[in-house]
Amino acid sequence: MPELTVRTRYAPSPTGFMHVGNLRTALYEYLVAKSQNGKFILRIEDTDRERLVDGAVDVIYNTLKLAGLQHDEGPDLGGDFGPYVQSERKDMYLPYAEQLIKEGKAYRCFCSKERLEKIQNETVGGGYDRHCRDLPQEEIDRLLAEGVPYVIRQKMPIEGSTTFTDAVFGEITVENTELQDQILIKTDGYPTYNFANVIDDHTMGITHVVRGCEYLSSTPKYNLLYEAFGWEIPTYIHLPLIMGKDADGNVSKLSKRHGATGFYDLIDEGYLPEAIINYIALLGWCPKDNQEIFTLKELEKAFDISGISKSPAVFDYDKLSWFNGEYIKAMTPEKFTEVAMPYYKKVFGDKQMPYEKFAAILQKRTTQLTQIPEMLDFFAELPSYTKELFVNKKSKTNLENSPVVLKEAYDRLKAMPEWNETSIHDCLINMAVEKELKNGTVMWPVRIAAAGKTVTPGGAVEILDILGRDESLARLEKGMAILAE
Repeated sequence: MPELTVRTRYAPSPTGFMHVGNLRTALYEYLVAKSQNGKFILRIEDTDRERLVDGAVDVIYNTLKLAGLQHDEGPDLGGDFGPYVQSERKDMYLPYAEQLIKEGKAYRCFCSKERLEKIQNETVGGGYDRHCRDLPQEEIDRLLAEGVPYVIRQKMPIEGSTTFTDAVFGEITVENTELQDQILIKTDGYPTYNFANVIDDHTMGITHVVRGCEYLSSTPKYNLLYEAFGWEIPTYIHLPLIMGKDADGNVSKLSKRHGATGFYDLIDEGYLPEAIINYIALLGWCPKDNQEIFTLKELEKAFDISGISKSPAVFDYDKLSWFNGEYIKAMTPEKFTEVAMPYYKKVFGDKQMPYEKFAAILQKRTTQLTQIPEMLDFFAELPSYTKELFVNKKSKTNLENSPVVLKEAYDRLKAMPEWNETSIHDCLINMAVEKELKNGTVMWPVRIAAAGKTVTPGGAVEILDILGRDESLARLEKGMAILAE
């Protein structure tokens, strides 16, 4: 017998932006499939018409593309199990529900909205009382002839319990008394989410269902449907919650109050797609060794379902920034310039700048691309500053020696025949040696005069090299004037 091909599906609803929880689900479904040489399928679940958002389908496609999660079948690619948009499959659900009616496993419920609301308000727990479950056939025929609207409900077992096994949480048992006769088809003829999900997964040959642990309580309903049809139940993989931590250290389910929670929001905050994916892969999954940095291809090889944890994962923005910094450091200068260019333009517009020199001072210091404008703004315009910045205990500079050091450095730099990083460095280091000063005692006043701020990417030498001779000397002159005030 040929081995079964693993088939997973990502089935988002086009209702808005892509939350990191949705993205992790998509990533794990992708990795479950690819780690076992399987197929990753995209299905758009758009039957909840009231919640649809214009452009949300494009967000799904663009997010998967940016994240590198290439699906094998889907609305755009086609495949042998289409259509891959749920609304285009709407005619296939009713016959399955009617099959269950014929087999005595489902029934038509004619209860009015008003009656259901009354039960909801008057019954402890608000469950449906199964009023229509055993209606005589003559009564059913009469109501149908009168055109009374109805839903189709599944006959759930009233006694005993339902047990299922989850690949992460193990064996879970639910008492059947807790299960209501779930609606399969609504009065408008559309299937409910749970019913459509089961029909779609079975008819598309889905072998592994990956979703958040908030769906654990719904799983018995799915299983009872599979059993009603006599279909094989897929492997369930429920993922732990993703939590967020506030400023006081309190942990709760990740939401916008903790920071950016959408994939595009994180990109807007200067995180790289590949760093986000790498970090999210480790939110609830632990590799067999201590490796942390993974390419997507490496994740495909290393991923194993047994490494998924039951415990909630805490989304740590500092840890994400560390990952991002590591990815930025590993880039070629050319690649860094490419991703940094939009941020350069915020500072310099279309003015040509020595981008390769920016890469040299920025790459090892940048953890979010959004930091770049603030780190470079002084190159575009010298900020206003006071002479107190020249005082630095560590560099042994004060308001007495800084004017003397800065004047000497200015004279030596101005006399240099060539202006480049090497000549600037040698000039200032030689001055420190000749004057028997610490290197920092020379460099600090020069850097303050050149940048007008205490924290800069690169030191005095790099800054002077990038500014060029004329701008550098003009700024040192201004520094001497500020010290003379």
